[in-house]
Amino acid sequence: MPPSVPSPRRVARILRTSLFAQVAFALVLGIVVGRLWPDTATTFQPLGDGFVRLIKAVISPLVFCVVVVGITRAGDLKAFGRIGLKALVWFEVASTAALLLGLIAANVVGPGSGMHADPSKLDAAAVDGKTGGGSLPSTGEFILNALPQSAVGAFVENSLLQVLVLACLVGAALLHLGNTKVLPAIEQVQDVVFAIVGFIMKLAPLAVFGAMVHLVGEYGLGVIKTYGKLIVLCYAVALLFLALLAVALKAVTGLSLWKFVRYTREEMLLALGTASSETVMPRMMQKLRQAGCRDDAVGLVLPTGYSFNLDGASIYLSIGTLFIAQAVGVDLSLGQQITVVLVLMLTSKGMAGVPGSAFLALSATASSLGVIPAGAVALLLGVDRIMDSMRVATNLVGNCVAVFAVSRWEGALDTERAKKMLDGEIAFVEEDDAPRTQESPTEEPGSESTRADVPAHSAKAEVSAHSAKEPAPEVG
Repeated sequence: MPPSVPSPRRVARILRTSLFAQVAFALVLGIVVGRLWPDTATTFQPLGDGFVRLIKAVISPLVFCVVVVGITRAGDLKAFGRIGLKALVWFEVASTAALLLGLIAANVVGPGSGMHADPSKLDAAAVDGKTGGGSLPSTGEFILNALPQSAVGAFVENSLLQVLVLACLVGAALLHLGNTKVLPAIEQVQDVVFAIVGFIMKLAPLAVFGAMVHLVGEYGLGVIKTYGKLIVLCYAVALLFLALLAVALKAVTGLSLWKFVRYTREEMLLALGTASSETVMPRMMQKLRQAGCRDDAVGLVLPTGYSFNLDGASIYLSIGTLFIAQAVGVDLSLGQQITVVLVLMLTSKGMAGVPGSAFLALSATASSLGVIPAGAVALLLGVDRIMDSMRVATNLVGNCVAVFAVSRWEGALDTERAKKMLDGEIAFVEEDDAPRTQESPTEEPGSESTRADVPAHSAKAEVSAHSAKEPAPEVG
């Protein structure tokens, strides 16, 4: 057998030890099954939905524990406030840039030009079915909804912003009271949650398989031909935006975005396969912490970005708005396009967790202009699911870049450790397996012990990939 062709035994070992290989195989198998047996789409859908449910069950307690432990270890509530403010500034700049980039690209390419769609023949009721008759919250409602009405309710409803507020209050109280027995208990709960995440992640290949069978079987591949120009444009603009993010990351931190994507390839592929960035949030938090980002920065910036930094959604919304306008023959003026940007800057912030939020935002934008028929939004019903992968991947990468950038801005990033981690000189270790070294919660901010997660400095995590006699199996 030629040396370039892997042996069956080696292939089997890779599939057994590598989560990336398992998810990639499940992705391809799901596409094949969905294409050959489309009637099985609904049969396998529960595999993906069930996995998402399990992950969502642990996100709120995980975010709460990470933020509380991060605040108390940093020992400086003011630093936490600065991180939050800097994160919001970064989010606004990044999402606005994504909106403008999408708008410029849609003007240049004109993906909807020549369609000559008749809005009266479109099924506007189908949009209501997609959104469940809901609506996006106003600015006042969004702010009010971020404040918990019940401590238990915040966890029951899985409202990340409310959980963040509670975590900040608890962290501040622990700093005020000094050393208590509560913090070690919260750290133990955090370890338990990470262990649960490790168990659930073993089901990731099944989830990807079920999600891909449903996607291909339910929507087919013909939609790509019908909306090919729009799909190619959205994905091309997303790649261009990611290239700009790579430049920004390099300029701010000196880190390589490509190396980070390679470092998190299992999580990226899982997010693409399940069309949900929430499924990988726990693992992303682990990997960012072990890559030198301080606990409080990871715990605040990443979850907040899921509501405030939807870069992929911003690209889709700006291009989608111009697409439906061009499709029905409406020529938007410069002033109207500026209105599009301003409206989307507001509506995109309240999209997280709202069913059919993209259609609600598009409908709100069309209504604010007064020149695009409301029913024209139905033009995007057939292609919306195909865009999920673009939105999810761009949102996820954008939020991770924000964590690195804000951490560096605040002095909460161990750059040397980050470079070694991304270069593969330090192996990633599942945090439920890594020994925890107790640290004083009153460490001075910026000290070495507060610049990265504790398990990341364990002897097990410091094993160099170059020092091993034989390559270790990849940790999923």
